[in-house]
Amino acid sequence: MNRIITIFTLLALFLTGCNNSTDKDVKSDIVENDEMELIFPKGELISNNYFQGKAWLSRLVTDVENFDTTVGNVIFEPGARNNWHSHPGGQILLCISGKGYYQEKGKSIHLVNVGDVVEIRPNIVHWHGAAPDSYFEHIAISPQQSKGGVVWLDPVTVEEYNISYTNRNDTAGQN
Repeated sequence: MNRIITIFTLLALFLTGCNNSTDKDVKSDIVENDEMELIFPKGELISNNYFQGKAWLSRLVTDVENFDTTVGNVIFEPGARNNWHSHPGGQILLCISGKGYYQEKGKSIHLVNVGDVVEIRPNIVHWHGAAPDSYFEHIAISPQQSKGGVVWLDPVTVEEYNISYTNRNDTAGQN
């Protein structure tokens, strides 16, 4: 009986490991077709001039009065990114899916992967978004909102993004 249970367990593990879909395929299905369940709602398509490419935002914590913090889940399509910007109270990014990039003004780009945490000090000009070949999802935590909201600056140009991509630093985006 133990031998049968062991065989069925190994067979189940083998079949689970034979899934041929890639992370990119899964994330594409999640974002474009809503066929798979996300941890957080996909959110609304961001329709302002502060992003290049498609990105979705789900606001998770919005009670600034009691928490002095906002929290949002952001999903970027491959190559999508936000403008250069800063946060008077700083920002923390928790990377939960795909591959993304983070760059501070005047520094090289950092590849960020699932499980990476990016700590952005107050008033540091930066941008973040998806790698060209992957969806990217992160939780954005903006503390100390009483100091002011995000300060949006110029778009990250195609040239800046491409230069950043070829000169990237493939280490996590931690400060």
